[in-house]
Amino acid sequence: QVQLVESGGGLVQTGGSLRLSCAASGRSISVDGMGWFRQAPGKEREFVAANSWSSGSTFYADSVKGRFTIFRDNAKNTVDLQMNSLKPEDSAVYSCAAHWYGRSWFALNNYGYWGQGTQVTVSS
Repeated sequence: QVQLVESGGGLVQTGGSLRLSCAASGRSISVDGMGWFRQAPGKEREFVAANSWSSGSTFYADSVKGRFTIFRDNAKNTVDLQMNSLKPEDSAVYSCAAHWYGRSWFALNNYGYWGQGTQVTVSS
């Protein structure tokens, strides 16, 4: 079993930055990385970024490329999402999830052990 807890959300102005953390506990041999997703009111949950633990590869949605960075902090055992140049359209509840080994990195159904989420609000 894997337990995930997000932190770091909040209110920020357009152009500002936030860093989200996903703290993981427990282990699963079926998990090979972590992803971040977001869901805005009235919209479906969408992929934001992911990090492969075996290869170190990272994956991003086109909407956040060049602004967001996902990375693993081994000392803290977290997977963090550094978000820069934030826009009002980035406002959403951000959740992290564990990626099932060997599956596509972009599909929501290839993730499990979802965290509760943390709210990010970007004011214009």
